[in-house]
Amino acid sequence: MATVTTPADRLGIHLLSLEVKAPTEIDKAIENAERVPVDALVVPRGGPFYFFRKQIVALAEKQRLPGMYFASEFVESGGLMSYSANNDAQYRRAAYYVDKILKGTKPGDIPVEAPAKFELVINLKTAKEMGLTIPPNVLARADRVIR
Repeated sequence: MATVTTPADRLGIHLLSLEVKAPTEIDKAIENAERVPVDALVVPRGGPFYFFRKQIVALAEKQRLPGMYFASEFVESGGLMSYSANNDAQYRRAAYYVDKILKGTKPGDIPVEAPAKFELVINLKTAKEMGLTIPPNVLARADRVIR
């Protein structure tokens, strides 16, 4: 959470953390956001979130909460936008590692790499349904726009 709160503090943005320890708590956490003035939803990587993306996106839509997600699959399910490592590129890189290991390279001798390709995905249909206008300069930076 500190990786998000420090930049948010610098920008004067107040964050409300809605803790979810089990999938059954997702509904309650997002519905609690309605009681507090919340302008947007940021879903971090980890926990059960990926597997319950359709539920999360549907709840965010019901609450009219624009969301930023950690995987493009959320946007494909109706979420507003995501910024994340490109999964296809990561899978191809994983195949490279498997090839090296099968050819005898010790796993400990292969350097750990951070993802090299990230992508911004925006769902314009969702933006329109929420009455949001995505600035042209943001759309120009998007790697993929769902219309």
